[in-house]
Amino acid sequence: MGIKFRLTVVSFFQFFVWGAWLITIGTYCFNAKGWTGAQFGAIFSTLALSSLFMPTITGIIADKWMNAERLYGILHVLYGLILFYVPSVNDPETLYYVIFGAMICYMPTISLSNSIAYTILKDNKFDVIKVFPPIRVWGTIGFIVAMWITNLTGSKANANQFIIGGIAAIILGIYSFTLPKCPPQKNISKDSSMIEQLGLSAFKLFANYKMALFFIFSMFLGGALQLTNMYGDSFLDDFKRFPEYADSLVVKYSTIIMSISQISETVFILTIPFFLKKFGIKKVMLFSMLAWVLRFGLFGFGNPADGLWMIILSCIVYGMAFDFFNISGSLFIETNTDSSIRSSAQGLFMMMTNGVGAYLGSVVSGFAIDKYFTLEGGAKDWHHIWLSFAVYSLIVAVLFAVFFKHKHDPREVAEFRIEIGE
Repeated sequence: MGIKFRLTVVSFFQFFVWGAWLITIGTYCFNAKGWTGAQFGAIFSTLALSSLFMPTITGIIADKWMNAERLYGILHVLYGLILFYVPSVNDPETLYYVIFGAMICYMPTISLSNSIAYTILKDNKFDVIKVFPPIRVWGTIGFIVAMWITNLTGSKANANQFIIGGIAAIILGIYSFTLPKCPPQKNISKDSSMIEQLGLSAFKLFANYKMALFFIFSMFLGGALQLTNMYGDSFLDDFKRFPEYADSLVVKYSTIIMSISQISETVFILTIPFFLKKFGIKKVMLFSMLAWVLRFGLFGFGNPADGLWMIILSCIVYGMAFDFFNISGSLFIETNTDSSIRSSAQGLFMMMTNGVGAYLGSVVSGFAIDKYFTLEGGAKDWHHIWLSFAVYSLIVAVLFAVFFKHKHDPREVAEFRIEIGE
């Protein structure tokens, strides 16, 4: 098998093992277990917590002591074994620690998979910029396929979703040991301070007003990035409580409906160069924030009958909401920081969005749903839940438009090359 095909297999399963349960764990916790929003929010927050420290730790290990492909394989095998344990867990406190353990193993593999692909492609004399994106897009396809399998096998509300992910993770872990060797580069100087080794030097950017404002807004928007992943499938599945919608396609195939969001990502990412060139970084980020308003608002008014178009359109809008901010934000960092701390700054951007922001979004949303939007008998007031999320996103968008000053310079994007990301 060619090396590009082998890396495509890795990319496919890298996100398959996550997509098998990420979108449907809310349905499992709410509908199968009957747990509260705060309990589920805490469980989901482990994704963000693990993102705060594990990618850095494993990056140092791979740079200094262990082959990246071996570390990658070990982490996936451990991740798979932990997922196998999930079906035996019957209380939310224990599941919190189990999922946290799974995320400690899984989250760093996202960056490791990229590093492995870059190293192998370079060693085999491939043009990484040209070859990697078509390989990476199969990761999104893997995520979508996993969602479909979970739905079509009737696993969206039971623990089988974790078994599906666990089996695939162990297969991927074993397969990774057959990949070409990616030995430590030992590119961290022994004379580097601990702050430099941990990539913390970028924190000095907070002394710059404009950069500090950017990171603060990244955190606020990060609070919204995972909300539909957390609650989307549960929301659609909950329509079964209404007799007129109980047998609808939306209820039966809620996870497949949600997969339109991931399909939309692959389309919108192709439009980003045009939007960046035409409107500039600030406006593209603002478009993303307004798209989140639409994403939540359309869910708030949608239903499986005459409001089905709103649900579908909400899933389509997700591609703009998610991709536009992540990629334009990454470009802002690329063009507004010194090359000596650029990688650290990109890591800080991800920490503020997928770490701090996502953690706060998970915990606060769970608390708010329990306190303000849970009806007698445990039913959720989804209409007002989504509208509250939409209002939050609108407030962030307005404040961003008013306070964040950045003039469009076409030269910023003239040489920009898009790498497809999740």
